[in-house]
Amino acid sequence: MGTPAFAVPSLEALLAASDVVAVVTRPDQPQGRGLRVGPPPVAVAATQYALDVLQPGTLRDPGFLARLRDLGPDLFVVVAFGRIIPPDVLALASMGGINLHPSMLPRYRGAAPIPRAIAAGETATGVTVLHLSEELDAGDIILQRAAPIQPDDTGATLEARLARDGAALLVEALGLLETGRAPRVVQDSSRATFAPKVAREEAWISWSDPAAKIVNQVRAFDPWPVARTRRDGAPLEIWRAAALPDRGPEAPGTVVAAGREGLVVAAGLGRVRILEVQPPAGRRMPAADYLRGHPVAPGTVLGSARG
Repeated sequence: MGTPAFAVPSLEALLAASDVVAVVTRPDQPQGRGLRVGPPPVAVAATQYALDVLQPGTLRDPGFLARLRDLGPDLFVVVAFGRIIPPDVLALASMGGINLHPSMLPRYRGAAPIPRAIAAGETATGVTVLHLSEELDAGDIILQRAAPIQPDDTGATLEARLARDGAALLVEALGLLETGRAPRVVQDSSRATFAPKVAREEAWISWSDPAAKIVNQVRAFDPWPVARTRRDGAPLEIWRAAALPDRGPEAPGTVVAAGREGLVVAAGLGRVRILEVQPPAGRRMPAADYLRGHPVAPGTVLGSARG
């Protein structure tokens, strides 16, 4: 059971290690800037491997439940599926279900552990395979593997690396389950932190924040929703930036310099060098290229009451 690209390496690893009787994923959805309806990445991959793909609108659909009973699965493996598995569904697998979560649980339970960890300035994270439970990401732990967060990691690069690490850990967990040696380490809920779904509104930069926090925001929200500010009232997406320790008398959001090395903007503490941007209806480009076509004078103030 999985939906986005993060789950595809797990599917492929499971195919090499076990008998995948079916793949359950979300229904087709509008995607991209054109909002064309298409299948989720897991459905695309499963079709390429000629697997039976189930896309129920609800997990309580009688036809879907009947199909699961016919399949008689030993185990449900859940990776970024995006839905809570009801107990009556979980009961249809003789061994219940396991989940791959991209954090070192009990830290960062929830829908967005990767961007939340980067935005918080964490230097390490990891992957956890756990038994499914009724409470979200709170089941007993089978295995965990730590992973560093590099200073230049974005949500996209860290997600790709954790997807590979998680797929390998899943296969290891399957081996333990098959031989009856899988541990059940109870989580210490007093240490739990939470990673709620990211809202598009969070992408707006507050220039009164410290430069390091703004840069972490830029890294965390790549590839979505992409950190952004406003220039002359129009949104300007920021894809890459670096924190500078320089301080000055300028108000936050004030452009201090604009040239070959990008845009330097005053923050609440320090300054931010903007290195890569995307204007409305334009492409991603180095900030220096953007400035050649859209000059910005020092003293210009970016942002607005909203961001």
